[in-house]
Amino acid sequence: MKKIFFIIFLQLAAFAQAQEENATTQKSFTLEEAIEYGLQNSYNSEIAQQDVAIALKQKWEIIAQGLPQISGNAEYRNNLKQPVTLIPGEIAGGDPGTFVPVTFGTKQNLTATTTWNQLIFDGSYIVGVQSAKTLLQISENAKVKTDLSVKEAITNAYGNVLLARESVEIAKRNLETIEKNLNDTRVTYENGLIEEEAVEQLEMTLLGLQTSLNNAERMEVIAYDMLKVSMGIPVVTPIIAVNNLEQLSTEYFDLQLLNKEIPVEENIDYRIAKDQSNQAEILVKLEKSKALPTLSAFVNYGAQANSETFSFFSNNQVYYDQSVLGLSLNVPIFSSGLRSARTAQKKIQYEQSLVQLELTKNQVELNIQSAKNDYKFSLENYANKEKSLDLASRIENKNQIKFLEGLSSSFELSEAQQQLYRAQQDYLQAMLEVITSKIDLENLLDTTKYSKEN
Repeated sequence: MKKIFFIIFLQLAAFAQAQEENATTQKSFTLEEAIEYGLQNSYNSEIAQQDVAIALKQKWEIIAQGLPQISGNAEYRNNLKQPVTLIPGEIAGGDPGTFVPVTFGTKQNLTATTTWNQLIFDGSYIVGVQSAKTLLQISENAKVKTDLSVKEAITNAYGNVLLARESVEIAKRNLETIEKNLNDTRVTYENGLIEEEAVEQLEMTLLGLQTSLNNAERMEVIAYDMLKVSMGIPVVTPIIAVNNLEQLSTEYFDLQLLNKEIPVEENIDYRIAKDQSNQAEILVKLEKSKALPTLSAFVNYGAQANSETFSFFSNNQVYYDQSVLGLSLNVPIFSSGLRSARTAQKKIQYEQSLVQLELTKNQVELNIQSAKNDYKFSLENYANKEKSLDLASRIENKNQIKFLEGLSSSFELSEAQQQLYRAQQDYLQAMLEVITSKIDLENLLDTTKYSKEN
């Protein structure tokens, strides 16, 4: 027994160690790999896929209502006190006007019944079957929309990781440069060649850079956590983003995308609005169908046994068969305007959905043009910020030389340095905007249809 417990303990320890190793093993992802992983494992994608599965079951639920329904029933009764019935006394040979108490039936009985029901005609069922396809399509289009949102969220989160990481690297390089300048300036000050203000100005710049570096490092951790959540990865699992920001922004530089056109009807937002309009139309048909008659059939078959004792499973027990065949017809005649009022409401809602559909069409066209403009601007802005960074770097370098040669003040050097730092951040932000604006435009131009492979 002790040996068995020891083996179980070793197995549990090995399992715990394997779980711990899985949680601490670092995983590397390119952006494409992160998107692919997220579409399979993100929380929102999983929920949307389950909604599709629910819609499939609901579709069959609607269809099954018109198929044969069979039910069974068994009932056992033990009359602990049998009911007493009074019959006229003359029937039992007594005096007229008197009553004799008698009991009917046996003390125990067992009844088993099977019933088969079949819907023959029901207008609401026909409409319901028609709506099953629309119901499924709504969930499928919702899944496509969710996947596009997951793709966008992962792209933005991945870009923010790269932005934070680049910010950390730049802050470190700037910090090294300022520390070197500060050390050289202190030596110059100690030799009496410059004023103390120059040293103090660089010390202030150094403090600001240290704060920026600390904040950038914290932001990198948060950015990674946001990426994990968007991908469906536990926050405690370490991951690494393989791409770098400049490489990714260059890959996302695609002028041909600006010339791409799609029919508005293929846009996912329009398709969802169309589904809602179709659903509203079906609800109108459903209310109208309630004015039609319904017809159903049923067959009932059963057997009953009676006994003074519990002998229902003995060979001598007698069972009496019973069976019923019937039709049930229900014809709506008058509802005091109830049905017409409900139908009128659904018609108004359907008309609203058509207006909403037209609005969605115009919004999609506007969003596509706006997204193209934003993407084009991001490409132009990226090129301009790259040139600005080059200019700011040269200006800062010249001011460093002038400062060390005593030709410019520490204030002028500080201004040039701050300008360089702003240019660096603007350049990083411009690269990120190229990535995010492109994914926005791609989502609007996406015509993906749902499939099981998705």
